[in-house]
Amino acid sequence: MVATDLEETQTDHEHVGYDRYKELKLLDDTKAGVKGLVDAGLSKLPKIFVRDSHELNISSSSSSSCAANFSIPVIDLGSLHKEGNSRHEIIQKVKEACEKWGFFQVVNHDIPESVLDEMLDGVRRFHEQDVEVKREFYSRDTTKRVFYNTNLNLYTAKEVNWKDTLYCVLAPGSLDPHQLPSICRDITIEYSDHVKKLSLILLELLSEALRLEISYLKDIDCAEGLFMLGHYYPPCPEPELTLGTSSHTDIGFVSILLQDQVGGLQVFHENQWIDVTPIPGAFIINLGDMMRVITNDKFVSVKHRVLAQKVGPRVSVSCSLRQHIKDESPRMYGPIKELLTEENPAIYKEIKMTDLVKLVYTCTTKFDDVSISGLKHFKL
Repeated sequence: MVATDLEETQTDHEHVGYDRYKELKLLDDTKAGVKGLVDAGLSKLPKIFVRDSHELNISSSSSSSCAANFSIPVIDLGSLHKEGNSRHEIIQKVKEACEKWGFFQVVNHDIPESVLDEMLDGVRRFHEQDVEVKREFYSRDTTKRVFYNTNLNLYTAKEVNWKDTLYCVLAPGSLDPHQLPSICRDITIEYSDHVKKLSLILLELLSEALRLEISYLKDIDCAEGLFMLGHYYPPCPEPELTLGTSSHTDIGFVSILLQDQVGGLQVFHENQWIDVTPIPGAFIINLGDMMRVITNDKFVSVKHRVLAQKVGPRVSVSCSLRQHIKDESPRMYGPIKELLTEENPAIYKEIKMTDLVKLVYTCTTKFDDVSISGLKHFKL
């Protein structure tokens, strides 16, 4: 019924009286997300999902022969604790990846593949469970610690993304396990424990790559917050007209992404979109805007996006080291003084992480524009 209503609304806009808000409200009120449209038999993409021709033209760059020559670095952590130069070599690879790409994949990270598979399956189970059960978690109150919806910025973004998301604030503070959906509760808790340990290892490597004390980034609370996003991208009837996730940069310090084998993630590198080929058992690590701030642009945060596809569903789990909108930590972050010189003065003023989070969450313009250029508001 809703799918039919949205298709009729799209037809109306081609004549007169197209009501964009009505179309957004129709989708939101179902509390069934994009998956609900697919389940209802949607065959034509509603107008709210359709991208302009300029943005769609950029999509073709991923298939260029030039783009095919690039791939994000893959770093093997298996030899991290061996004697010799292994750790130094890993740190050098991390440094180069952070300076040139802002992205890399890690393998041999010691988290059992069975845990990874079960986490992906847990997110899939949540999104594919009975809609009446799932609706209990549907909310647009971003101060909640656990909620689900379709498109965080549904009413303010220029276009709607073809995905639904489960949001979980796992830290700071102690989360009552009963706030988590029972269908994926146990694996979420187990998975988050593993990710917290991996995040500390990554912060040590990043600290050393910056020639700082090994515990420097941990000591300034870069691992204090952990925000998990369980994304679900249903198969799309017209993937050439939309995107799964708009081009954006992440907000926090570091994001640890687990993706299934469907693919679709792209990174913007040297003015072109590069496909990130899934590696079984690997994590994709990318730096966020707050890491860019504290390293004074030595490390980069780069645009990335997810293509919509006819195949699916695509499932991914992103754990970001950052505070949530409700966490009022007094800590201010600015360029690390040990990295500054007369030739390399501070680019950014000191800010609270929540200032950047609130800017993105409360924006009234296109989400892409704010997330990518949000740091300009904090430049000296």
